[in-house]
Amino acid sequence: MSTHEPIADRDRSPAPTGADTPSRSAAVSAPACPRAGAAGPASAGVVSATLGDSPAGSVIERESGRAPEPESGRAPEPESEPCPVPEPARDSRVSTAPGLPGGTGAGAAGADQAGAEQEPGTGPAPAGAPDDEADEEAEGSGRWARDLLLLVGICLLTLLLVNAFVARPFAVPSGSMENTLMPGDRLVANKLAYAFGGHVRRGDVVVFDGTGSFLPESAAPRGAAGALRALGQDLGLAPADVTVYVKRVIGVGGDRITSPGPDGPLTVNGVPLDESSYLRLGDAPSSVAFDIVVPAGKLWVMGDHRNASRDSRDHLGEPGGGFVPEDKVIGRADWVVFPVGHWTSLDRPAPFAALGGTGGHGDQG
Repeated sequence: MSTHEPIADRDRSPAPTGADTPSRSAAVSAPACPRAGAAGPASAGVVSATLGDSPAGSVIERESGRAPEPESGRAPEPESEPCPVPEPARDSRVSTAPGLPGGTGAGAAGADQAGAEQEPGTGPAPAGAPDDEADEEAEGSGRWARDLLLLVGICLLTLLLVNAFVARPFAVPSGSMENTLMPGDRLVANKLAYAFGGHVRRGDVVVFDGTGSFLPESAAPRGAAGALRALGQDLGLAPADVTVYVKRVIGVGGDRITSPGPDGPLTVNGVPLDESSYLRLGDAPSSVAFDIVVPAGKLWVMGDHRNASRDSRDHLGEPGGGFVPEDKVIGRADWVVFPVGHWTSLDRPAPFAALGGTGGHGDQG
């Protein structure tokens, strides 16, 4: 007879005959609180532990806070430490309202919500933006002023160079060249016409400085005032001096010019000159008789309105004899540019071509 006692149940009654030893589930009530990084919070309510293959109804229900009955021969299992109630989750983000450093709480949440409702690109302007815009406007204004001054300087320099070396405008002050030029007409003198070894030709209308020929040398302005006036004239900003004239060239150096007076035409090197194409209607070629030979490098000039022109004829017998030095010619008058109704080119009249080969600067055809 064996002395080993069968396994006893909790009430000390023997286990049913033929029953296997029940396996006890490893599940326990109220598991330990999760450590940092655990999957989730533990439940504080009722925890069920099932016995592996126990029959129905062998489920032990254990309520929270109720100590379990100890089993025979077993020490009571230590009850797990209840989980502390977690504090409400806090958002790790810190929102700062504009102008309130470190703002949190309801004000910060309101600022976040306001920022979320604004459209992209339409948020409040950062502090100091008006000052930046003012600085940009000031810088833009300064740049615009510098560009304007630079443009004006370039224009003035270009105008000075053009007037000094290419072309220069002049106003016609009198009617001595009617009907070719009328008082008030603006003409352009071509300063390149004789620049590259060319010579003045018979029939050209020229603008020249009459100092030393039509006027004494003392008539020329001198000093700083004269220099400033000359600069203004070169720029076309000041009217020409009273020493500047516009006339038609009748003879060049070496030509012999004669006039019988009001009863006959002029002759150049013995060839009668037909002036009907430009001489003002009703005017005689010359009311004064003369017979002269033009010195080398000089010019004999006359106006187209002979009865109203003071030209080379009026200075016969004076020291200059009325002859204009070629180096006093400013340019050849090629165009009338104002008024619009007088626009025209001042072409050389055809009758002067008939005088070619008769003297002067070689072939004047």
